[in-house]
Amino acid sequence: MAKAAKKEKTYEQLLNELSEIVAKMEEGALPLEEMLEQYRQGVALIQQCRARLDLAEEALRDD
Repeated sequence: MAKAAKKEKTYEQLLNELSEIVAKMEEGALPLEEMLEQYRQGVALIQQCRARLDLAEEALRDD
């Protein structure tokens, strides 16, 4: 059975996920290892958001 194509998240969904991570980290109740994993996920989300913004900027310049 073939896997379904993974649907990309919207910019807003990525930003919401990032906000949730920040809130968890600000609570300060996470163990160190989980804090580091959340940080890594946050960095990945920021990179994805930045890429989306760059594409939007390029699209505006091309119009």
